[in-house]
Amino acid sequence: MQLSSFIKGRFKAIKYAAKGFWLLITTEHSIIAQVLIACVITVLGFMFHISHTEWLFQIIAIALVLVAESLNTAIEKIADFIHPNYNKQIGFIKDIAAGAVFFAAIFAIIIGLIIYIPKFV
Repeated sequence: MQLSSFIKGRFKAIKYAAKGFWLLITTEHSIIAQVLIACVITVLGFMFHISHTEWLFQIIAIALVLVAESLNTAIEKIADFIHPNYNKQIGFIKDIAAGAVFFAAIFAIIIGLIIYIPKFV
C-alpha cells in the first residue's frame, strides 16, 4: 500500500466520522439533549473551579454518556432498518442498547455528585 493512498484513506475516514458527528448532534434528539446537559455541566465546572482531576473525571463521564448514546442510536437505526415493524426480539435488543446508556448515565451522575456535593456543603 502506498503512503499517499493510506493518507487519503485516513482523510476519508475523518470526513465520514465528522459527517456522523454532525448528523448526531443535528438530528438525534437524545444526543442533542445529552450535549446540552454536557454544556451545562461544563459551565458548572468553570463556575465551581473544579480541580484538574475533577475535570478529567467529568470529561470522561460526559464522553462515556455521549459514546453510549451514539452507539445506542446506531444500534436502533440498524434494528429499525432490518425490521421496521415491531418485533419482540428487536425490541429486546434495542432495550439492551438503551440499558447501556442508562448504565453510563448512572455512573456519570455518581461522578457528578462526587464532584459537586462537596461544593455545596
